[in-house]
Amino acid sequence: MTRKRTFGLVTAALLTFSAGALGDTYAQADGGPSAAKGPAALSGTPAERAYRDFKDHGPRAKILTAAHRAQWRKAPENSVPAFLAAFKDGAEIVETDVRSTKDGQLVLMHDETVDRTTNGTGKVSDLTLAQIKELRLKQGLGGAQAAVTDERVPTLAEIMKLAKNRGLVNLDKGWPLREQMYQVLADTGTVRNGLFKSDAPVDQVRDFRRKHPEALYMHLVQDGNIGSIDEFGDEQPLGYEVVFDSAQDAVARKPVIDRLRSTGRVWVNSMWNGLADHYTDEASLIDPTRGWGALVDTFGATVIQTDNVGNLESWLRTGHVPQQPRADIRIQAEDFARGGEGVAYHDADKGNRESVARINEDVDICDLNGAVAVCWIRGGEWIDYAFTVSKSGTYKVGARVSSPYAPAGTYRLSFDGGEPDRAVQVLNTTGHSAFFDQPSGVSQYLEAGSHRLRIHLDESAYQNFNLDYLDLVRG
Repeated sequence: MTRKRTFGLVTAALLTFSAGALGDTYAQADGGPSAAKGPAALSGTPAERAYRDFKDHGPRAKILTAAHRAQWRKAPENSVPAFLAAFKDGAEIVETDVRSTKDGQLVLMHDETVDRTTNGTGKVSDLTLAQIKELRLKQGLGGAQAAVTDERVPTLAEIMKLAKNRGLVNLDKGWPLREQMYQVLADTGTVRNGLFKSDAPVDQVRDFRRKHPEALYMHLVQDGNIGSIDEFGDEQPLGYEVVFDSAQDAVARKPVIDRLRSTGRVWVNSMWNGLADHYTDEASLIDPTRGWGALVDTFGATVIQTDNVGNLESWLRTGHVPQQPRADIRIQAEDFARGGEGVAYHDADKGNRESVARINEDVDICDLNGAVAVCWIRGGEWIDYAFTVSKSGTYKVGARVSSPYAPAGTYRLSFDGGEPDRAVQVLNTTGHSAFFDQPSGVSQYLEAGSHRLRIHLDESAYQNFNLDYLDLVRG
């Protein structure tokens, strides 16, 4: 299966920013050649513009970007620097998760426990705020083997103060704490910045909205509670988060979407398969029409929640995203050479575990939320790739990889039957679907013409990573 990837991830490695380095001011660049973003109100702070834009559901409404768990590609999820980076990268809305500590303080934490994202253990509800503030957040999406950073778990009040002039905050996981959350927003002067969300019974939602008419509210709807649309009657929410694991779901049908679109925002999630069928970020990175484009054109999305803020913003503003990092030659991992076992590759176990591509060959190829990648990599395996060089020169090699492990594995490269180069360590990206471009440090002089590259997986090393593609850059 040959495919053309039109653009890739901006980030070469997980980075950690400090709040001070990002600064306290941010001016959003509105406009651009694409009609996808629509006309934006230019006056006021970015937060004021986001507030007005979210309430606009007209035919020319600006499509808004929501950053999932903030910009975790550049800082720990749900951290202060991740929020700053998300707003700086163009998101109008940052999604976060709210939980209560043992002493009744509201903090940002997706899971019930602090285990995945911090260097501590235990339920949030069993720890005091002082105890949680002693913890340190882990890099990116966290995980057992992710590096620990100097960042601390923020409180909801801290984040709302940060967002006050920057944008909106989607308050996920927090509906049971809605009154307490509202009080935090009132105390910090950020009621207009907070976006409440639930799939709660309509009567419960109606009571909250009547008590707090100034609060922004969005309802989560899927086939199981599609009847809530009728139940709201004339008191429709400002938007609906539409979740469908199949395009055939009733809630994803055009008459329903058109109805929702006529009264408010349509929020759709593109992070992984099953949230909006298979219209994912990773599918969008291969071809926007397979992801974000379909969500807008077919499913009426006017807010897209993403793990790839910069790429989505670029597409919305210009209609495309430049290939980043730039590559003179890109070799998709699934496009290995022909010839079979012992000739084009050596695979440690027979059969293609996932049956996504080249199903009659033994190299395991997975669909990782839209990224078609070589997976189930094990020590002692190797794969050959045939490619053509148009200009002679020295080429630097990089790889787009993912893994929640540290070390994730090592590989060596050889060209045209030569000896393998030094071992290249694959760095932890904090998730099997969290792909990042990582330089190998390997350079090779190549004459114009046909060549063969072999990637060797060291037998003596622990190997558990996924390979999306290899890049060769002349320079």
